[in-house]
Amino acid sequence: MNITDLIKQFSRDYKIDVSKTHSKNLDSFDLIVNQLPKEIKVITSAVSNNLFIKGSIGAGVNTYFPWLGIFDKRVSSGATKGFYIVLLFSNDFNDLYLTFNQGSTVQSRDLIESNRNFVYNIYDSISGFVKGQLPSGSLVKIKTDSNSNNGKKYEETNIFYKKYEIENLDEVIFTGDLKKLLDVYIKCANEFTKDNPQSNKMPLDDFDYKVFHQDTLAAGLIFSPQLIQRFIASLCTKPFVICSGLSGSGKTKLAQAFAQWITANESQYVIVPVGADWTNREPLLGYPNALNKEEYVSPENGVLDLMIRAKHNIENEEEPTKPYFLILDEMNLSHVERYFADFLSTMESGDSIPLHKISSKLDEKQIDVPQSITLPKNLFIIGTVNIDETTYMFSPKVLDRANTIEFRLTKKDLADFIKSDLKLDMQLLKAKGANMSESFMAMALQETDKNLKASEEDLKLFFSELKKSGAEFGYRTASEMGRLMKMLELLGEKGDNLLDIAIMQKLLPKLHGSRNKLTKILPILGGFCLNNAINIKEDYLDKFVSNNITEEQLKADPNIKYHISFEKICRMYKNAIENGFASYAEA
Repeated sequence: MNITDLIKQFSRDYKIDVSKTHSKNLDSFDLIVNQLPKEIKVITSAVSNNLFIKGSIGAGVNTYFPWLGIFDKRVSSGATKGFYIVLLFSNDFNDLYLTFNQGSTVQSRDLIESNRNFVYNIYDSISGFVKGQLPSGSLVKIKTDSNSNNGKKYEETNIFYKKYEIENLDEVIFTGDLKKLLDVYIKCANEFTKDNPQSNKMPLDDFDYKVFHQDTLAAGLIFSPQLIQRFIASLCTKPFVICSGLSGSGKTKLAQAFAQWITANESQYVIVPVGADWTNREPLLGYPNALNKEEYVSPENGVLDLMIRAKHNIENEEEPTKPYFLILDEMNLSHVERYFADFLSTMESGDSIPLHKISSKLDEKQIDVPQSITLPKNLFIIGTVNIDETTYMFSPKVLDRANTIEFRLTKKDLADFIKSDLKLDMQLLKAKGANMSESFMAMALQETDKNLKASEEDLKLFFSELKKSGAEFGYRTASEMGRLMKMLELLGEKGDNLLDIAIMQKLLPKLHGSRNKLTKILPILGGFCLNNAINIKEDYLDKFVSNNITEEQLKADPNIKYHISFEKICRMYKNAIENGFASYAEA
C-alpha cells in the first residue's frame, strides 16, 4: 500500500468516537508512520539528514486527534516548538490537511509571529497552498483550546495549508504537494541555521515529568506524581536506580513505562529477568566461544547489543544523544555482586570492561563485538527488587552506587485503582515523550555543584549517628545527595522535601540490624527529622508500634520536618520491635 491508501484506510478505521484513544487503530497508524520516510526518500533527493518523523494517535496531554509530523531537528524537536510539516485530520475524518505549522504551547507564543514572518519572507506563497490559519473548528477537538492556558489552537498557529478529500486522495497530487512543502521547509531550516549560527537548533521541548504522569494515567497506571518525580530525578542523578518494595506495586511497570515513553522505539531498551543461576557476568556480557577461538557469543537477551548501540549513539556527533535503558527484573534473585561486579566497578572508575582478545577473522566472519566497552553515560540501569525467602540482600557496595526508591501502596492508591475503569494499555505510551528525550539527556548529562551547604548541619548530625552503627557515608554519597537535590529542584521540588528524599534514598537503605542495635539509633535519627524531638518515643514511635497513630496522621503533622524519612524510620522501628530485626527493604 502507498501512503495515500494507508491514509484512506486509517480514516475509515478511525471513524468512531474520537474523544478517546482507540488502540485497535494503532496498527494502521503505525503503517503510515513507517511508510512516510520511504515516501519522502522517493519524492525528493534534497531531503536533509536532519529530518525525522513522528506522530501520535491522539492520547496525549494536548491532543485528542491523530497527527503525523515531519521535523528538522535544527528548527524543531517536536510539535510544541519551532516549525515543521504536519498532517492533520478533520473533525469528521473525511478531510486531510497538509500543513506548514509551528509550535502551539505557551513557551512558543512569543515566537509564533516571528516564525510566521520568517517563513513568509523566505517563501511568501506556495502554489496550491493557502496562506494563513486553518478554518476555525476544522480539526478534531484539541485540548489546547482558546479557553485553556496551555497554548493556541493548531488552526491559529498554521502558516500554510492545503485541504484534501481523503476518499479522493490522489497519490501523484499528494506526493507532489508534499515535495513542494518539503523543499520549502528544508530551505527555511537552512536559512534559519545560517542566520542563527550561535543557536542552530530551536529550543528543546522542556522536560516535564507531569506530562509523563498524565500519560501513565491515560494508559491505566496509577503512580503518584512525587514517585514519578523522584524516579526521574534519580535517573538524572546517576544512571543506576533500584526500585524496591511490595511485590505487585508497579516497580517494573514504572521502569517499562518510562523507557517506552521517552524512547523512539524498542531498540533503546531491554527488560531482562534475572535468573537464580546467574553466577558470573556471562548472562549480561556474553563470552568468547571456547570451541571456536574466533567467535564471541553475545547474550540472547540483547544487553550487550544495547550497550553497543548506546555507545555508538553518544559517540556520534551528528545525531542527538538518546537514552537507552537496561531493566533488570528481580535483580536480587541471584547474588548481585557476582554477575554485576564489572558494572559496579566501571560506574566509579570509568574504565572499560574487557570482553575478548579476538583480533583475527575466520572465514571472513566479522567480529561486531569490541574488545572492551565502557559504560555509556546515556545507558540507564534500573533494577527491581522483591524481598522474600528466595532473594538475596544487597551489600553496601551496591546500595552506595544507586538511588533506592521504595514502592508502597496507600489506601488512596488502592481506592483509585478500584475506582478506575481504564484498562492497562502500555501501547499508548510508546514514544509519547520522545520529543523530550533530548532535554531529559541534557538534564542527566549536565554538571552540578555539590549543593550541600544549606543542608550541612543536618548531614553532619546523620553522619555522626550513622557512624556509631557502622553505616556512615562517604564523599560519593554526600556528592550524589547534593546532585539528587539539584535534580529534584529542577523538576519543581523545593524546601525540606529535597533533603528528605535524599535521606530516604541514599542514607536509610544501608541501615539494618538487630532490635538491640536499631532501637538505640532509630529514635535519634527520627529526632533529626522533627522540629521538636523531646518526646519522640512516647509521642511517635511507641504509638506507631501499637497502631495508635497512622501514616496519614504522620503526613499531616506539622512537627515533622522530613515526612518521608520519618515515616520509614517509624516502620523500621516497628519491625525491629516485633521481629527482632529490621532493614530498609521490606517484604
